[in-house]
Amino acid sequence: MTATLTRPDFDGRAFIDGKRVEAASGARFDCISPVDGSVIASVARCDAKDVDLAVAAARRAFDDRRWAGLAPAKRKQTLVRFADLMVRERDALALTETLDMGKPLKHSRSADVMGAQNCIRWYGEAIDKIYGEIAPTGDDALALVTREPVGVVAAVVPWNYPMLMTAWKIAPALAAGNSVILKPSEKSPLSALRMAELALEAGIPAGVFNVLPGYGQEAGEALALHMDIDCIGFTGSTRVGKRIVECSGRSNLKRAWTELGGKSPNIVCADVADLDAAVEASIGSIFYNQGESCNAPSRLLVEASIRDAFIEKALALVPRYEPADPLDMGTVMGALVDEGQLRTVMGYIEAGKAEGAALIAGGEQARIETGGYYVRPTIFAGVRNDMRIAREEIFGPVLSVIAFDDIADAVAQANDTSYGLHAAIWTRDISKAHRVARALRAGTVHVNSYDEDDITVPFGGFKQSGNGRDKSLHAFEKYMEVKTTWVRI
Repeated sequence: MTATLTRPDFDGRAFIDGKRVEAASGARFDCISPVDGSVIASVARCDAKDVDLAVAAARRAFDDRRWAGLAPAKRKQTLVRFADLMVRERDALALTETLDMGKPLKHSRSADVMGAQNCIRWYGEAIDKIYGEIAPTGDDALALVTREPVGVVAAVVPWNYPMLMTAWKIAPALAAGNSVILKPSEKSPLSALRMAELALEAGIPAGVFNVLPGYGQEAGEALALHMDIDCIGFTGSTRVGKRIVECSGRSNLKRAWTELGGKSPNIVCADVADLDAAVEASIGSIFYNQGESCNAPSRLLVEASIRDAFIEKALALVPRYEPADPLDMGTVMGALVDEGQLRTVMGYIEAGKAEGAALIAGGEQARIETGGYYVRPTIFAGVRNDMRIAREEIFGPVLSVIAFDDIADAVAQANDTSYGLHAAIWTRDISKAHRVARALRAGTVHVNSYDEDDITVPFGGFKQSGNGRDKSLHAFEKYMEVKTTWVRI
């Protein structure tokens, strides 16, 4: 059933120092919905001048300690109120997310809005439980180890989970007492702008949370190069992440934390306890969010003796993920974010066919008549680990099936990648599971599951999947300085 929610009246202006403002240049860009290709908003196109204004506001707010100087319990109360307001606005925020980036409305409501508010609430609740330390010294000294906010934090987030990635960055940074400047993706800026209004309503002071919509090469790079930003957190492609780190080195050596791409291996052994469960999780995880997930299990390494049985069961599930109207509450796979991503995904599908992989499901555009950007769930069999579809991040609903004969070969192929974000091993042998989990070079390894976690565990990767961790108490480490105070007694 298609939802009958009232479409929000989108305000595309930036949010600086507690006010909605136009870009200093007056420039704007169109925000196009991937649902049907229509223009749904005109958005401020911020650049370096706007970055200067936002940084100045954030620095003033930090220096006068209007937020950083509050007791942690006070910041907690405000962040919990912020989360409550997101729950109040759940339907409007979910509709905004779906219209802006194309995911099914039921996922926007259940996972994105509720996941984001839970993240903000969790870090609010956590901040007054972070203790300092007293170092062991002799009787003539007292050594205190304390944690304090790093200062002005820039956050640059992607388009695939706009609200959730925003929350993962801003919640620990704000809870710690920092001022934050957020640049959402130009492909999905609308929910972040509304979140800024809700933050102000909740009581976060003006200047503490600013949002600058705009393009990466304009607003994003200006943030990375700015001499008065103390830290930048980025989620996105490895290519852009390298640029962020380079800009940090060229400017003031600001802390640069990057959560980047993935080409996650999902190993299914012949001794798997429940093949049906492995198939359900594998197919559900690769096609969830239209495959636009950095941790998607896009490389399925399945033991040769059960390959055909796995594929048969997987093909039976494919019709469940046929793209449909994202506004229909029964839809489980929606539209890709824009025409450019559609072209990218279709280009990889053509590359897979050209390199000799067997296309056994999908491989075509869908719902062309709507004007939106849809691709059918796609599976390639007979894939080699040296093919482009097995090595490069596609960020779409495309699964590569790779057969293996022994577990050592599976681990070698799994680790033969420049990425190291997520991985999985399916087996009834607990010793094998632990050996393989230790051998896999990934920030998260699932055993007999995929994509199961919560806010209490860290998220991040090895190798070119980035550095630092989002989620869990470890995220505070990115946004806090550790200070020693040595007192002579």
